[in-house]
Amino acid sequence: MLTAWQGNKSRLKGAVFRFIYIERELKNHPRVRALCDRFKQATVVECERYQEIFNLRAQNFRLQKQAPALILARKTGNLILKTPPGYGIGGAHNYYFSHLLNCIYDCRYCFLQGMYRSAHLVLFVNYEDFGAAIAEQLGREPESHFFSGYDCDSLALDAVTEFSDFVLPFFAGGRGLLELRTKSVQTKSLLGRPAERNCVVAFSFTPDATSQAVEAGVPSVKRRIAAMKSLAEAGWPVGLRFDPVIWRPDYAAHYEELFVQIFSALPEAAIHSVSLGAFRLPSKMFKTMHGLYPEERLFAFGLAQKGRMVTYDEPRGETLLGDVRQALSRYVTSKKLFECQDLSVST
Repeated sequence: MLTAWQGNKSRLKGAVFRFIYIERELKNHPRVRALCDRFKQATVVECERYQEIFNLRAQNFRLQKQAPALILARKTGNLILKTPPGYGIGGAHNYYFSHLLNCIYDCRYCFLQGMYRSAHLVLFVNYEDFGAAIAEQLGREPESHFFSGYDCDSLALDAVTEFSDFVLPFFAGGRGLLELRTKSVQTKSLLGRPAERNCVVAFSFTPDATSQAVEAGVPSVKRRIAAMKSLAEAGWPVGLRFDPVIWRPDYAAHYEELFVQIFSALPEAAIHSVSLGAFRLPSKMFKTMHGLYPEERLFAFGLAQKGRMVTYDEPRGETLLGDVRQALSRYVTSKKLFECQDLSVST
């Protein structure tokens, strides 16, 4: 469910969209009609293509983030794309798809706010085209891994989009692997169906103090752990994603506390995979984000240009990842531990 939020105390409550933009050709599409019926209070505006709204210049991202509109559109072109090098959890063939652009949460480090001019949410309603592209790829490479949370949170709006109900059957019968990455506790749609062993529900975490400081609107660490535990007990493979790892002077103690919280609730056997990655942003995105939030302490200390990326300076970054990796090794085997390495960081 969706609501506007204010700071870190916000929660998802009653569903509210003040505006819904619809591509004109889709106004009679069954999913579009169902969503408009659900959000009857919204002002509906037709457009030719979603880019007319989403790519407008001089948009106020920070203002839009307080109450984003919903844009209903058709995705064209390549519906599945190869992931960046170094992104994955052990698969040889890694792809991502984006049925949704943008996120209801407001994590200060999120690259989406540097990538898009708009904070509005774009939902591509042509699910069948996504399904056909996934099926075609699985026909060519049955072991393909697909990541759905690259440009959005996979589950935060699932009660609205019902996308998981559509996509999960494509991975039944042992074909491929799907990762649903989330910071949400919206797991009702998954718990209401049999567990799919070829779907990893991967929860992103930073320590509680960091989350409260830079992850506005995100459910608490405690609530996410509880949601993850419920899924694991129902038979769903769950994953842990510590990406990005965030530096602070006392980071070691905070990450150790987080790991104790998680691994006291879930045995290692319940965990499919664990990944970690450094804070890193393309320099152009970093510049945009710093302009949006010039007062943000996260952007003000310990960062340096490295090739085309902005990341932690050395040896700070290397020490940070090494310490967190070492702490994790006390809880999970090396076979389950993956490090996301965007090769564009290299000089």
